[in-house]
Amino acid sequence: MSVRMVGTVAHLEGDWTITGVEENINSMVQYLNQMESDGKSSFWINCGQIEETDTSGLQLLNVWVECAKLRGIEPKLVNVTDGMLRAINEYGFSHLFSDTYLEAPC
Repeated sequence: MSVRMVGTVAHLEGDWTITGVEENINSMVQYLNQMESDGKSSFWINCGQIEETDTSGLQLLNVWVECAKLRGIEPKLVNVTDGMLRAINEYGFSHLFSDTYLEAPC
C-alpha cells in the first residue's frame, strides 16, 4: 500500500487492506496539509494501481476524502478498477463515494 503525490494527482498503489492501512496515514495527512497551504481546491485520486482492497482500505480512503472536503479541497476518484468497484459495492461503500467518482481516467 502506498500513496504518491505528483502535482494534484494522488497515485494509490498496492494492497489497500487491513495489513497496509497504518503505513500511509501520516503521509496522507501531510499531502492534505500541503495542498491546503498551496491553496489547491481539488485533486484527483488515481486508483488504477490498487491491487486489492477491503473495508479497512475503503474506510481509510473515505476518511481521507472527507478530511479533504472539510478543508475545502474536492477530491475525485479516477481509474477505479473493476475489482475496487466490486469491493465498494459489495462492502456497502457506494453511497460514500458516489459524489467523488469520475468515470473518465486522468
